[in-house]
Formats: sequence, C-alpha cells, structure tokens
Amino acid sequence: MIRIGEESGNLDFALDKSADFYDEEVEASLALLTSFIEPTIIVMLALIVGFIVMSVLTPMFSIYNEMSF
Repeated sequence: MIRIGEESGNLDFALDKSADFYDEEVEASLALLTSFIEPTIIVMLALIVGFIVMSVLTPMFSIYNEMSF
C-alpha cells in the first residue's frame, strides 16, 4: 500500500486507507473475542454466586435440622 501510494503521489490517502482497514480488523477481532469471553464470565459469576448461596444456606439447614430433633 505504501509503495502504491508513493508511486501514485497519494501516500496520505493510502496510509489512511490502510489505517481504516486495520481499525476495522481490530474491531472485528475484539467483537469476536468479546462474544467468546462473555458467556464464560457469566458462567463463572453464576458458579461464584451459587457457591456463596450454598455456603449460607447449608449451615442454616443444618441448624434447622438440629433444632427439629
């Protein structure tokens, strides 16, 4: 792209075009990466919240069972 821009005398246009192309590539790659990471984060957070809820409820149920006998 640089060589063609230099030969045609439009180096600034060629560099702008190259920068736009790579910006679009980076945005597409980031969107794809985000779409893969997002479900993983959701599952991890669900596991953490589930662990915390079970950590609170298990002793409560244990105490309730001790009281009923």
